[in-house]
Amino acid sequence: MLILVLGKGKTGSLVAQVARERGHGVRVLDFNENREASALTAPSLGGVDVVIDFTNAKAVVKNIRAVLSVGARIVVGTTGWYEQLDEMKALALRRNGGLLYGTNFSIGVQKLFRLTAELAQLEGYQFAIAETHHESKLDAPSGTAITLQQIVEAAQPGAHVEITSHRVGDAKGEHIVTAKGPDDVLELRHDAHNRRAFALGAVRAAEWLAGKEGAWDFREIFDQL
Repeated sequence: MLILVLGKGKTGSLVAQVARERGHGVRVLDFNENREASALTAPSLGGVDVVIDFTNAKAVVKNIRAVLSVGARIVVGTTGWYEQLDEMKALALRRNGGLLYGTNFSIGVQKLFRLTAELAQLEGYQFAIAETHHESKLDAPSGTAITLQQIVEAAQPGAHVEITSHRVGDAKGEHIVTAKGPDDVLELRHDAHNRRAFALGAVRAAEWLAGKEGAWDFREIFDQL
């Protein structure tokens, strides 16, 4: 496969490294090389099997739109753009492109989502979420924390789950779901030691998406990897 990685930050660079380790051809574009999605044209994407985006919330929608408009495929690890998700899904279907998005591509976090859904069935408990990331992360709360919040609130009608966000040094990502009852406290925790799990999940997602048409949340398909 030929994978085009958008973003030369810490995660994007690691995605490119992991993709090469798995035997794929890789091209990488940084912000200056792809301003306003200018590098994402039909000719430039002609030989690309899948695009992987780890840019930022300001750039990502233009990138998605450009890729899908020519019927290409894109894995989106960037968060902070989901108010336009329905529009991007519709574009993927209309142009026979492929869109695979997720708030977190770590398989461990996907298991956390499922465990949280089970924990959220408890009655008589108060739920809270805490997340910690590196100082340069722009969005707060994290997309993963918001997903956890949505999971709990879906199981607890009328409840509002508070999220506490921390930005500390070069923290890779920690998420804690707490259920506090009258007699005990339960916690689910995922603490990333490095970014490799996110990068590997994104590359495996790209391998899955190659040749497919449609739109999927990573939570829907990670069992198929």
